[in-house]
Amino acid sequence: MDIKLSHTFLPVDDPEKAVEFYRDILGLEVRNDVGYEKMRWITVGSPAQPEVDIVLAPPDANPNMSAEDKTAVADLMAKGLYGAVVFWTDDCDATFEHVEAAGADVLQEPTDQPYGVRDCAFRDPAGNQVRFSQAKP
Repeated sequence: MDIKLSHTFLPVDDPEKAVEFYRDILGLEVRNDVGYEKMRWITVGSPAQPEVDIVLAPPDANPNMSAEDKTAVADLMAKGLYGAVVFWTDDCDATFEHVEAAGADVLQEPTDQPYGVRDCAFRDPAGNQVRFSQAKP
């Protein structure tokens, strides 16, 4: 059996700000932009990984969510505790400097981790944690 990641969903509450962050700051390409009623799904991905998509999706798009669930998700997003994504980078420090200079909210400066990576972390405009990891030799 051969299993590979196709796509994953990341909640965003402002599609324009999300595009500015993921396309303009991180350099991901926009692959699809779909609207339905008042909602919008934007698919982005790295040119180096054409087979993997990140779908920037409305956090409350699930029609089975109760009003209480929608409030809970909104509260978790506001605290930065709902969504997360981790990218590989070949230079954690340069990536950190680039993203920080663009004004992103820093969560962690570049740090050598005991599990074999050097990484840093930011918060995207929706509050999602965005980490960049570099394998250590």
